[in-house]
Amino acid sequence: MINGLNILVVIPARGGSKGVKLKNLRKVGGIPIVELAARIASKINYIDRIVVSTDHEEIAKTAIKGGADAPFRRPKNISGDRVSDFQVLLHSLLEIEKIDNKTYGVVVMLQPTSPLRSSKDVNAAIQTLFKGNFDSVWTVSETDKKYHPLKQLIFKNNILDYYDQKGKEIIARQQLDKVYHRNGIAYVIRREILINDQAIMGKNSGACIIEGEHVSIDTEEDFELVNSMFH
Repeated sequence: MINGLNILVVIPARGGSKGVKLKNLRKVGGIPIVELAARIASKINYIDRIVVSTDHEEIAKTAIKGGADAPFRRPKNISGDRVSDFQVLLHSLLEIEKIDNKTYGVVVMLQPTSPLRSSKDVNAAIQTLFKGNFDSVWTVSETDKKYHPLKQLIFKNNILDYYDQKGKEIIARQQLDKVYHRNGIAYVIRREILINDQAIMGKNSGACIIEGEHVSIDTEEDFELVNSMFH
């Protein structure tokens, strides 16, 4: 609890995955990534509840090993690959509030597919929310300027073109502002944003910039890379 608000961690981990089968049970450093996410959350002493949102029994059992709870199962209608994070978080929040008969003022989403996170990273994101009086905070990493949106191209109908026509004006890297990408380490959202705005990013959203290299796992190659970096 912080400032009188109960803190809920939600670990989204469905059983289906098209890229890597049962991805959330795959191991990094010898530990299933869903268990790793639960272990990290368990190290933060002011977090009041850690739950896994899953439709898969083995994932639920594995998350429990890491210190999470699994008091409900994700229904089929929000277990597909076109389901938004918002839908999963709102369902988890309302289910656990009904079970616990209490209100959680802040929801923290930890995606298992970013296993290089530390408890320090998650703590920094939560603290940023309160110190900046933000309604949501996402952890982000700075994007290498070679991948800047104004340097991107599209190839459509056999024609190569700029993704953004402003890209024509870019001559040197110095013309490019810094841009950032979400790294999946932590999303911190106040309850009212989920309930009232039906979103995971509020109008007054802050960023917690995480240094170092972080990989969000989508492929077998990502697993190999993360295992080589994990310590």
